[in-house]
Amino acid sequence: MRIRNYCYLTAGVLAVLFAATHAWNGHAAVLPELDGGAVALETETVFTYVWHIITAEKMIFGVAFLLMAFVGDSVKHRFAAWMIAVILAIRLAVILGVTAAFDASMLAASSIDAAAIAVYIALILFGARTRSRA
Repeated sequence: MRIRNYCYLTAGVLAVLFAATHAWNGHAAVLPELDGGAVALETETVFTYVWHIITAEKMIFGVAFLLMAFVGDSVKHRFAAWMIAVILAIRLAVILGVTAAFDASMLAASSIDAAAIAVYIALILFGARTRSRA
């Protein structure tokens, strides 16, 4: 198999790594904090499944970009890439907006994550503009 879009390949690898680190961070640091009765069981349940939904979404995006990296260029691939980029941009806006609304001092702590998402989005959009290698 031949790599047809290196940007999509890089985006796919990053997304799979993001999914793995998101799952690992959740199970190692975040989700255990909810155990022990500190929050209501309903809140713990919702937080846990939302965390896993985001992990699954990251993995799906990664697999999609990995497949698109090896398959010939098409309008459908560019459309999918744009849609994923829009989803990620909206997610970033929500993260930053909610953080600012609840505790603006935490925005600085979010800067590395925000920068990583912005670079990821830029890579996706650059890949969508790049014609595949024949």
